[in-house]
Amino acid sequence: QVQLVESGGGLVQAGGSLRLSCVASGGIFSYHYMGWFRQAAGKERELVAAITRSGGGTKLAETVKGRFTISRDNGKSTVELQMNSLKPEDTAVYYCAATPPFYSGAYYTKTAYAYWGQGTQVTVSS
Repeated sequence: QVQLVESGGGLVQAGGSLRLSCVASGGIFSYHYMGWFRQAAGKERELVAAITRSGGGTKLAETVKGRFTISRDNGKSTVELQMNSLKPEDTAVYYCAATPPFYSGAYYTKTAYAYWGQGTQVTVSS
């Protein structure tokens, strides 16, 4: 079983930046695709960014392209989401997620992810 713990959320003004971090334990980190999702009040959880096991490939939602970057450090079992030029519509609870080990399907779909963190709140004020 993989345990995921997020940190780095908070309150920021529009145009500002935040860096979210997620540390994994309980498995071999490099066996898992990793993703960041978010869920705004009253809305469904949606993919923000995902990264391949090696870190050599990434997928970003169209709404965050050019502003957010996902990265991972397999030696430290961490995945991070750098968020720049934040907008009020980025306000949500952000979740770190991992696929099962050696998952072979599309890693940028919500159904690929089996392990979830508890979430961290990001609030962007205007």
